[in-house]
Amino acid sequence: MKKLFMAAAIIAAVTTGSAFASSHREAPFITKNPKVDGTDFYLFNSYETGRGAYVTVLANYLPLQDPYGGPNYFSLDPEALYEIHFDNTGDGVEDLSFQFRFTNALAATDGYKLPVGPPDGGASQMVSIPLINYGPIGLDDGGFVAGTSPNQNLTESYVLGLARGGRRTATTALSHTGGMTFGKPVDNIGAKSFPNGSYDAYAKTFMYNVMIPGGTAACSANPVRVFVGQRKEGFAVNLGVIFDLVNASAATITGSRNGNNPLGATTILGPTANKNVTTIAMEIPAECLKGATGTTIGGWTTASVRQARVINPAATYVRPSREGGAWTQVSRLGNPLINEVIIGLKDKDKFNSSEPKNDAANFAPYVTNPTLPLLLEILFGPDGVRQPTAFPRADLIQAFLTGVPGVNFLSSGTPPTNALTEMVRLNTIIPATPAATQNDLGAAGCFINEPPMLVTTGNPLCDPAGFPNGRRPGDDVVDIALRVAMGYLLPIGVAPSRLLPLTDAVQQNAAQFDTTWPYLKTPIGGTP
Repeated sequence: MKKLFMAAAIIAAVTTGSAFASSHREAPFITKNPKVDGTDFYLFNSYETGRGAYVTVLANYLPLQDPYGGPNYFSLDPEALYEIHFDNTGDGVEDLSFQFRFTNALAATDGYKLPVGPPDGGASQMVSIPLINYGPIGLDDGGFVAGTSPNQNLTESYVLGLARGGRRTATTALSHTGGMTFGKPVDNIGAKSFPNGSYDAYAKTFMYNVMIPGGTAACSANPVRVFVGQRKEGFAVNLGVIFDLVNASAATITGSRNGNNPLGATTILGPTANKNVTTIAMEIPAECLKGATGTTIGGWTTASVRQARVINPAATYVRPSREGGAWTQVSRLGNPLINEVIIGLKDKDKFNSSEPKNDAANFAPYVTNPTLPLLLEILFGPDGVRQPTAFPRADLIQAFLTGVPGVNFLSSGTPPTNALTEMVRLNTIIPATPAATQNDLGAAGCFINEPPMLVTTGNPLCDPAGFPNGRRPGDDVVDIALRVAMGYLLPIGVAPSRLLPLTDAVQQNAAQFDTTWPYLKTPIGGTP
């Protein structure tokens, strides 16, 4: 029995690596470009009180930010294009794309300067300071100034556009009441730069209401909420323990939850608990995203850079390089763990550059005939670990490529066809579950009995508003993905290891997040 426990623990280890940092550094090329590295993508029906008609989307970038990451901290890339895509017809082609372009500007022309010279009153010289601020930020007679502060040496801003149809079609520029330019708050440098716990109030001045022209009356009459800024990392994982040869007791790895742990169970914080991330957050009326006939939407986020880059041998702040050519996608993220656990090493960069409409041709065998379960059987067969024997893996096809019938199936064409496209799928008419009653195993608990059956009524374990029906911050996607990969949605006759209580011993739940948009908490400051 001890061997079986440790086999389960090592299963968790084998499927971790960069996978358990969600999409942090998931492909070789993206490790060179952290500013455009998409780390997590959340898409869910808003559960803030009174916001039931809205969908929240959170696209996180720039992984593993240390709070003390000065002097430059974590601005986004002004030479990149960040996009959030929605498909409401099930064909793997975006029907709406929200596009973000960033600008980082020094104060005045070439930054704030101080007069430096002899103390006897002799001639001084104006010299640029090395920091991004030269006093408390955002304070003005006890209040806050949205957008900029006189003490900032660097300001960050962005413009927002909406493309309908293909992502490179004509783009409509979106605005707020203050104009076409949106401000991004400075990262949480620390308590001296943001005294008296002022960062949260400061950051909230960068939350904007935006009207979307066109679409249905219900869409155009209700504003979209938009915020881009640093947040506390919400994705937790027990990285150090796993990589140190599973340096924990078997009870910790397999006994920290029983498969249906209620909210409030003990949570072991992993190393990401002390990290921040940069979030592109939107809250959009569901009516703006749904198609003409369906209620399910698919979503994913990407980042693109120009195809060519020439490094400036005499670099300046404004021009460290010259970039041009077509936009070229280098980051893609829908469901968590796909590129890490499912896609083979040789195709990880290919996945990041691909579009969902091409998934059937490029990547279907990775889902229908995954290698990981067989590898686990080869390694741990003597301890009773067995891969599922049902091929192709129809359960994984539904979970990741088509949606689950009765939950979040997204069809294409008439009659409906099963387009194999990887994206997060959300049924917008399934009511959001309040934070206090969310099950961190999401919609997985809706499948019970033997063989597993979808049971949504009279089933206290069922939370159909959670992953893989969308993804909320409190969904423990690591534990869910581990169990699904080993056949949790299959009959035990073809998935003998489906009931192993696999876990990384770090439990997520809604109590770790705010109950109001954008849900991810205030970032950790560089000093207390």
